[in-house]
Amino acid sequence: MPTRFSEEPPFLAEAPGFFTYLREERGLRPETLYQYRHHLRRFAVYLDRIGCADLRALSLPIVTGFITTTAQEINYSVMVGLASSVRVFLRYLRREGVLHRDISQLVEIPQRYRLADIPRSISWEAVQKVLDQPDRRTIVGRRDYAILLLMATYGLRAREIAALTLDDIDWKRNRLHVRERKADHTTAYPLAPVIGEAIVDYLKNGRHDVSSRILFWRRLAPRMALTHHAVASIATKYLRKAGIVVRRPGSHTLRHSCVQRLVDSGFPLKTIGDYVGHRSASSTMIYGKVQVDSLREVALGDGEDLR
Repeated sequence: MPTRFSEEPPFLAEAPGFFTYLREERGLRPETLYQYRHHLRRFAVYLDRIGCADLRALSLPIVTGFITTTAQEINYSVMVGLASSVRVFLRYLRREGVLHRDISQLVEIPQRYRLADIPRSISWEAVQKVLDQPDRRTIVGRRDYAILLLMATYGLRAREIAALTLDDIDWKRNRLHVRERKADHTTAYPLAPVIGEAIVDYLKNGRHDVSSRILFWRRLAPRMALTHHAVASIATKYLRKAGIVVRRPGSHTLRHSCVQRLVDSGFPLKTIGDYVGHRSASSTMIYGKVQVDSLREVALGDGEDLR
C-alpha cells in the first residue's frame, strides 16, 4: 500500500527555517520545493517507523538504512533526487547546530552507468507524423503545431516553452531567445522560417487578445497561460494520436529526437549540448550510445573540451 503523507511541511517543529532557507537563500523554484517536501516527508515517515524521534540522534547508519530501504521502492531518477534532498537537509541541520558533525558528504547518492539506457527518441519520420496531427484549421491546432515545432526543432523543454514571451521573438534579426534554461543559461536561436510562420499564424488567428506578454494560452475559459504540464501533455496527446509507441511519451520524446538527429548528423557533442541547453557534456553523451563513431572521435581527441 502506498505511503500517505501529511500536507504539513515535514520537520516543521525541528527545523522551522529549512524551507525558508531553500526559498530565500538558495532561490529554489516552487516545483523544486515541492519535491523537497515530498522527499523529506518520506524521510520523516521512515524515522517515525524506526523510532527516531530526535533529529540530534541522526547518524550515518540511520540515513544509509533509509536510502537503502527506499531504493527498493522507487526508480533511479527519483532516488537521486531523494538522496540529494536528504544531503541538503543534513547540511542545514549541521549549520543550525542540530547535528554535531556534517554527515551529508558521507551519504552516497546511488550511481549507475550513465549510458545504461538509450534515450526515448523516435525516428525523424515519426516526428514528421506527429507534426502532421494538429488540425491547423483550428485555433488549438495552430497553437499546438507551433509548440511541437519548437520541441522538435530546438529540443526545448516544456518549461522553456511555457515561459516564452512575445519579447523573446526578435523579428528584425530572426532570433528566438530562450531565457528560462537550467543554470540560468540563455540561448539565442535563428528563427527558422517554418517556426516563424507557425507562430505568426497562431498570433493572428488564435492567441487571446490579452495584455500579458506570455506567448501560449489556453483556448477555453478560464483564460490563462499554458503551464509546463499542459505543454508536456500536448506532446503526449499527439504522439498517441500518431500511433507512436514509446516509453513515457511526452515533450522529452521530441527533445531526445532533436538531439539524436544532431548526433546522427555528425555535430560535435559539445555543440549539441550548447544547442539544447545541457549543463554538462555527460547529458549529451548519452545520446551517442547508438553513435559509436562520434564517441570514438571525441575519445581520440578532436579539439572539443567536454568538461
